[in-house]
Amino acid sequence: MNSNTATLAPQTLSDVMDQADRSGLLMSRVRSAMLSPTSRKRAPTYSSGQLGAICGLDRNQVAYRIQKGDLPSGRVTGNGRREFSLADVQAWSRAYRAAAMRPAGAEAVAIVLANFKGGVGKTTTAMSVAQGLSLRGHRVLAVDCDPQGSLTTLFGILPDTEVEDEQTILPLCVGAESSLRSAIRPSYWSGVDLVAAAPLLFGAEFSLPSRQQTEDDFEFWNVLNIGLDEVRDEYDVIVIDTPPSLSYVTINALMAANGLLMPLPPNALDFASASQFWRLFSDLAGQLVEQRGVGKEFDFIRVLLTRVDSSDSTATVVRDWIGQAYEGKVMPVEIPKTAAAASAAAEFGTIYDVGRYDGNARTYKRAAEAYEKVTELVEQLIQATWRRKMAA
Repeated sequence: MNSNTATLAPQTLSDVMDQADRSGLLMSRVRSAMLSPTSRKRAPTYSSGQLGAICGLDRNQVAYRIQKGDLPSGRVTGNGRREFSLADVQAWSRAYRAAAMRPAGAEAVAIVLANFKGGVGKTTTAMSVAQGLSLRGHRVLAVDCDPQGSLTTLFGILPDTEVEDEQTILPLCVGAESSLRSAIRPSYWSGVDLVAAAPLLFGAEFSLPSRQQTEDDFEFWNVLNIGLDEVRDEYDVIVIDTPPSLSYVTINALMAANGLLMPLPPNALDFASASQFWRLFSDLAGQLVEQRGVGKEFDFIRVLLTRVDSSDSTATVVRDWIGQAYEGKVMPVEIPKTAAAASAAAEFGTIYDVGRYDGNARTYKRAAEAYEKVTELVEQLIQATWRRKMAA
């Protein structure tokens, strides 16, 4: 008898709850092992060469500025090498990249990561963009709107056991708060603060439509937008990760953002799912315009090819489809599917969390350079948005 059928038996709700307990316990053990000895993530340190690359300096220029003594000098390790903390690098970035920083009087640019389909690299891209921009000197707020809490997990926090409702956007959605300020917490990554997510955030999908029915003049789509207003001048960039669905929370995230970034692998199923996303969002936007007179402008919309497998012969065809469907919106960089990125993800991190990669150096460099290019392009879009807003 087939082993798959030999043990068939009815599975009760009690069995499902037991399964959830076992999965949660194992997840806790795995994270503790991955993040030992403190069970909390730590940002990597940086060499003089890495610092120079981020700031556009050669080794002699770095050495001269260290001697000058007006910027963090890092610390010399036992093997005689100098290393810099993340906060050190950010201080250098702000000094040498002052012209690239947020202009006085400008507000944070909010970027939403959205796609109907899971497994497209949405959360990894959100985290990487936040980390990359902070390395360039920008102060970033990351907002996790997905009840699954994948972005929260990348920050080293277990959504189902280490996040309270007041640390999420839920109080905003139920009307208990009008600002996100009280939900913001610092993270292990200096320069990036977090509004976490947890399974309890599913409650927002019931509270938002309920309030729409019972509260006069309530705008269900505008809750997050209003909630961010109080902190927009305290950050340079706000990165919002969304659920893989067009939910009430996703609508809020889209309406609160200046720019939309869609990660999209070049395969047929993901392409079809993305098409459905745009159609449904378009239909919803049309209803809001017609019924409520709501207007919405994005400063930019971009599609980023992710998880690109160089050995997939069909990718070229789908890449052409994407180019035709999103003409003028496809970013001129692709995120490759690499062992380095997979290794980082297995340890609840991104390529930016890798202090030292033990695998193929070329593989790591290819992934790191791709994300650096994405960060550079996103920063250019942010700067263009600042210029446009200031001119207006």
